[in-house]
Amino acid sequence: MQVIPAIDLRGGRCVRLVQGDYDRETVFGEDPAAMAEHWVAEGATRLHLVDLDGAKLGRPANVESVRAILDRVDVPCQLGGGVRDEATLAAWLDAGLERVIVGTQALKDPAWFATMAERYPGRLILGLDAKDGRVATAGWLDVSSVEATGLAEGFDALPLAAIIYTDIARDGMLEGPNIEATGALADRLETPVIASGGVSTLDDLGRLATLPVAGVIVGRALYDGRFRLSEARERAGDRT
Repeated sequence: MQVIPAIDLRGGRCVRLVQGDYDRETVFGEDPAAMAEHWVAEGATRLHLVDLDGAKLGRPANVESVRAILDRVDVPCQLGGGVRDEATLAAWLDAGLERVIVGTQALKDPAWFATMAERYPGRLILGLDAKDGRVATAGWLDVSSVEATGLAEGFDALPLAAIIYTDIARDGMLEGPNIEATGALADRLETPVIASGGVSTLDDLGRLATLPVAGVIVGRALYDGRFRLSEARERAGDRT
């Protein structure tokens, strides 16, 4: 199971939110590119980038910060937040991102998302953010009536790189990941699942590693120093 450090971008800074709440923000660095270099030096083999402003606005916002990261690290990077059309998707891929994450637009226009997945095989990730089992969109500001599992199953036959499953209630809370929901989703899908939200201890990583998941995104626990990235990778069996 690959351990993927998260770098959340807001206003050109590296931040973390609690449960996706834009009013509950902690700033962890003024230079996201330097933070990216730090995680790579610590052993990261992939980085997860989130354009928080973009997710809220529906268009890319932290473009310069993302470009700076891509210029300064040589590991694959994936990014979500504000990707609502093909022009944006293609621009990010051309900029050097290995994978682009789409969430809101996949729910709003499933046919479009399916077309994009076929057009860019292995380059798209479905961002599946859920609250009480329902899909949340627009930077988690809106919760739909669509069941997360059903949406994922509907896209399972597409040539996606992965599906990232985030339980919003756990994100940034350091209460442990939703093992039951994550495992149930991974068991029902052929597409690789990446877990996200709530990891706070090495034991959390050990429990996730028993599930059929391909990776885990870790944010606040790393920034708070609850464990080192090298320790996380060892517990997760990350040999990437």
